[in-house]
Amino acid sequence: MKKKIIQKLYELECQLFRMLNRHFDRKFLSRYFRFVTHFGGALLTIAIALLLMIFTSGSLKLTAYAGGLSLALSHVPVAIMKKLYPRKRPYLQIKDTKVLENPLTDHSFPSGHTTAIFSLTTPFFIYFPFAVIILLPLAFSVGLSRIFLGLHYPTDVLVGSILGTCTGLFCFSFFH
Repeated sequence: MKKKIIQKLYELECQLFRMLNRHFDRKFLSRYFRFVTHFGGALLTIAIALLLMIFTSGSLKLTAYAGGLSLALSHVPVAIMKKLYPRKRPYLQIKDTKVLENPLTDHSFPSGHTTAIFSLTTPFFIYFPFAVIILLPLAFSVGLSRIFLGLHYPTDVLVGSILGTCTGLFCFSFFH
């Protein structure tokens, strides 16, 4: 019974994955997701956190520190989970997955890019509630891009967003 439920959930997840990944060849979507995915990458998230820590002041600076600390702390459980749950990336498991040349080869669970963008932006959602209008769609776009580009399953992205959000909440409350 339990095995059947898990199999059905995996099949549902694969259907969701295919729904996004099948549009890989659409020029506009492909360009958009190839661009936006970098907002969750290490180089950009670290650079943004450092710039905000250096060039802001007061409560905004504290929020930047919260985002930077959250970014750093959130990747500890990501690294641990990737070791404990060595899930193969969907392009290795799902037939006819469309993927970029030279795809990632490490494990997919959870999504590090999604964790990063949510961990960095969550303190700013809290400090500037109006920023959610811009930052939340950006964070969701990074998560969707990871599925669209064939690199992550929907649950990889979901867990990454929860992990990043929780770490961001914790770090914001620590600094404020």
